[in-house]
Amino acid sequence: MAKEIRLDKYLAEMGQGTRSQIKEMARKGRICVDGLPEKKPERKIDPAHNQVELDGRIIAYAEYEYYMLNKPQGVVSATEDSRHETVVGLILDRKRDDLFPVGRLDIDTEGLLLITNDGDLAHQLLSPKKHVDKVYFARVEGELPSDSKERMKEGMELSDGTLTLPADLEILSQGQIGALSEILLTIREGKFHQVKRMFEVLGCPVVYLKRLSMGSLTLDEALRPGQYRPLTEEELLRLKSHGKERKAEDVG
Repeated sequence: MAKEIRLDKYLAEMGQGTRSQIKEMARKGRICVDGLPEKKPERKIDPAHNQVELDGRIIAYAEYEYYMLNKPQGVVSATEDSRHETVVGLILDRKRDDLFPVGRLDIDTEGLLLITNDGDLAHQLLSPKKHVDKVYFARVEGELPSDSKERMKEGMELSDGTLTLPADLEILSQGQIGALSEILLTIREGKFHQVKRMFEVLGCPVVYLKRLSMGSLTLDEALRPGQYRPLTEEELLRLKSHGKERKAEDVG
């Protein structure tokens, strides 16, 4: 349950304006609490019990929000960008103004992305110490070397000397010269352009990449690129319990 917070903080967190703008709204009588005009933006309210309205619209409060997004190509994994549309900008019915993507997908990569404002959960999923599984589907050029699985399993040295953790490769189909191979790859870290760089070492450049899962969270097949939905209670509980299990393993 949310604790008491200032009225101006409540409205600012819900994306209704800056503190100074909200102060002016209150002065003009545009804000009501429990049906009565409230001109003191510093007033403490309980989000669980007080109803806040702005210009007659009820402004519901959410301490945390969690959205599953099927990221499309051409959109950047950021909160703001001067040249490209952002993944946060795709969440049209969000209540909060402080959402961010958990991790990054390249601009030309599709698939699962968690959008939230829960910093603790993001840390549990992204911390290198947690080794959270991330599964990708990819199409790559040509035929993969016969020892590809073994090389991935042992950990690879990338072109700049960076070493990767062991990864699991499943070859779905092998293309001949000039054709494409399809694979599933499970990695447990998130180095810059990691999947693409791993296949470059094998001589098979990635031409299409899509993330299918992250930890216990699996992309909803009903979501087309650009579509999103809130996480279910079950999905959220599994994610959080997964993080606690990883934390217990670290302590142990």
